[in-house]
Amino acid sequence: MTSSGMNMMGKIIFYEDRNFQGRSYECMSDCPDMSSFLSRCHSCRVERGCFMVYDRPNYMGNQHFMRRGEYADYMSMMGMSDCIRSCRMIPMHRGQF
Repeated sequence: MTSSGMNMMGKIIFYEDRNFQGRSYECMSDCPDMSSFLSRCHSCRVERGCFMVYDRPNYMGNQHFMRRGEYADYMSMMGMSDCIRSCRMIPMHRGQF
């Protein structure tokens, strides 16, 4: 993939513990069920792009929009439980409006 194609992809990293500690899981595209990768999620880092995260598998339940940045104590900040179970990358718009 070209470097310009890589820049269009999103990247989010979920961590089991606060302050980016514990086991981690990295996503660069949609993930319908993350429960086999992490038992809980207390922090995350969005390195590229934007994502919608959900507290149930298959993009169901409560959802939160995540843009580029670091969320060291994401769960208490957003008022979610400790279970993010799916995420979907929001594609970047290319072209004219």
